[in-house]
Amino acid sequence: MNTIRKLPIGIQDFEYLRTNNYLYVDKTLYVHQLLQHGKPYFLGRPRRFGKSLFLSTLKAYFEGKKELFEGLKIAELEKEWKQYPVFYLDFNVGLLINAANVAERLNVKLKELERLWGQTTDTEDLASRFEAVIKSACEQTGKQVVVLIDEYDKPLINTMDDPIANEEIRTLLKSFYGVLKSADAYLKFVFLTGVTKFSKVSVFSDLNQLIDISLSERYAEICGITQQELKDNFEIELQQVAEKQNLSYEQILAEMKKRYDGYHFSTKTEGLYNPFSVLNTLNDFTFRHYWFATGTPTFLAKALRNQNYDIRKFEDDVLIDEPSIMDYRVENQDLIPLLYQTGYLTIKSYESGLYTLGFPNEEVKYGFLKELLPAFALTPIQTGNFSVVEFMRQIRNGDIEGFMTSLKAFFAAIPYDAIEQKHRDEQYYQHVFYLLFTLMGQFVQTEVKSSKGRADAVVKTADSIFVFEFKMDDNTTAEAALAQINSKDYAIPYTADHRKLVKIGVEFSQTEKGIKHWLIA
Repeated sequence: MNTIRKLPIGIQDFEYLRTNNYLYVDKTLYVHQLLQHGKPYFLGRPRRFGKSLFLSTLKAYFEGKKELFEGLKIAELEKEWKQYPVFYLDFNVGLLINAANVAERLNVKLKELERLWGQTTDTEDLASRFEAVIKSACEQTGKQVVVLIDEYDKPLINTMDDPIANEEIRTLLKSFYGVLKSADAYLKFVFLTGVTKFSKVSVFSDLNQLIDISLSERYAEICGITQQELKDNFEIELQQVAEKQNLSYEQILAEMKKRYDGYHFSTKTEGLYNPFSVLNTLNDFTFRHYWFATGTPTFLAKALRNQNYDIRKFEDDVLIDEPSIMDYRVENQDLIPLLYQTGYLTIKSYESGLYTLGFPNEEVKYGFLKELLPAFALTPIQTGNFSVVEFMRQIRNGDIEGFMTSLKAFFAAIPYDAIEQKHRDEQYYQHVFYLLFTLMGQFVQTEVKSSKGRADAVVKTADSIFVFEFKMDDNTTAEAALAQINSKDYAIPYTADHRKLVKIGVEFSQTEKGIKHWLIA
């Protein structure tokens, strides 16, 4: 099969996409729906999820470019095509890391609009100029203005680890976005995209009529790709990947689903695929962590380490209440809303006002855990006397003494001050253990319940099952750890399994660091 079609990788301009014959997943029905139900909207979605392309679609619609929509859903629904003055502000451009950068970006855009609409003003105040040029465009055309703002919160996201710069930018944006309320009579339509709703930004605190569609069932599929859209729009490309990978079409669909599907932005809708990863897979004919490679959550990883957060809960066990899931407040330092909004966690279920969150798919899970391991250990995976290749060989061959010696080498390479003394406990070592074995491709569970208690960790390979119990040497020993495995019957649930069953008691040093001693039975 040699058919080659143009995939819109990285293309966020709707007009360019349509005039250059790129494939397009039709989302124009949502444009029509938005016009029926309100004016100022906010949509929160993770990066590279199609927000910019949808905003560009709105821009083309309000500019009256009917020819671009031929053959699309909205062409069947729209009877009148009118042209409005459109103000398009994009915060995806430039290095916006302080208030001066942001002010200059706004100044450049305002100068462009002022030249277009012949507006002059004596003031340098950005908010006043924004309001004046909105009024001028409305008065000159006799039509209300459309304001589209892409990634409104990018400067705030960029400065999450710089509280002073973050607060200065927030103060600047509060004044600027306040215009969307004071100039309401001159506005036809307002649509903002971003990742999160930062508190104390006027568009959320003052604009009472703002409609947040981020968790709306009606608009859950406004960005991203559904299973049906994947099959309807990309069957040719999927067949090509299947041929290259020597797999069946059904196997390729299953692999795509496992790796890139699973995002939920409502409790009652199907999962969504990350468009960026889908398009790159279809283009390269291979599977990689495309989305994660475009940006890593360094700030989030460090913050989770500093809070000693139990990262094992990310396996579908994170709870958050309904009011908190879309509203991020810097002052309370709760990272869970931001982890959801940035796409590292997604909705798994909802009950009694509480959302259960977890990793959406394998791409995010393994990409995120790979970032967390060096953040928690303050050392790269390949370090000191520890070899990833050798460690994997030892696990697969059942060389228990060998992989325990390698494990000791890895823990020994962790800097003594990697984590605060108060956090250097059994749970910390469990976290690092969990991350390491998960990233090695082994099935690992921690705090595994049995009828008499909980085993600290269970690791399963093709040939063996390893039951671990960890102890700190300040109050007990490896001998006591092994005795606990036996007395609490931690290994009993696995005795019927055909695989070799191994019990390992591990003693960590409170004063020295890492593994002090282990016993195997």
